Amino acid sequence: MTLTYFTLLLAVSQYIRIFGQYSPNWDSLDTRPLPQWYDEAKIGIFIHWGVFSVQSYKEWFWYAWKKDNPDPDVVEFMRKNYPPDFTYADFAKEFHAELYDPNEWADIFQASGAKYIVLTSKHHEGYTMWPSKYSWNWNAMDVGPHRDLLGDLANAIRNRTKIVFGLYHSLYEWFHPLYLADKSKSFNTQLFVKQKTLPELYEIVNTYKPEVIWSDGDWGRLFITLQLFF
Repeated sequence: MTLTYFTLLLAVSQYIRIFGQYSPNWDSLDTRPLPQWYDEAKIGIFIHWGVFSVQSYKEWFWYAWKKDNPDPDVVEFMRKNYPPDFTYADFAKEFHAELYDPNEWADIFQASGAKYIVLTSKHHEGYTMWPSKYSWNWNAMDVGPHRDLLGDLANAIRNRTKIVFGLYHSLYEWFHPLYLADKSKSFNTQLFVKQKTLPELYEIVNTYKPEVIWSDGDWGRLFITLQLFF
């Protein structure tokens, strides 16, 4: 048994001892107590920042550009501003974050009165804001700013403030081969979950210890199910 797995089991057993055990249904899950700090926090800050900030044109830019029925506005934007052979991955090379000062950010957050912050650790494009070993050459250390953007902010928040540190993490990636493989099988397989999503979640929890995780994208499977149904 690895130390990480043992630590996870210990944490789960401690949680069950304190809060009780839950069943996989809404009636049971809805009995979970709300953390006191969250109930009392009136202001939080969500930071949506990543490779998509380079072109700063549309949040779901890659999907709008390369989906089956591309957004004509995005296609025209690329035609006017970038060479024909430019790819979405090329945006990462321009993501320098040269003005990024996490200590300054922490001071601003503190002055705002915010009680918690949530940083986008990875959006649906798959680019990780930390040096993830599960996202080779598509993370902030390997390409772009060449630094641990997530870790730098976590340290600044904890060293300079009492603000609760949280993370957003996408459950899926538009064009990842494993996700597309699962999607093609109506998600009856879980290759992407087992080889990408869960390992990344373990990685950020064990490395950065966020007190909040927003796992976005669970509706992806529902959307596919509805398409098949209708």
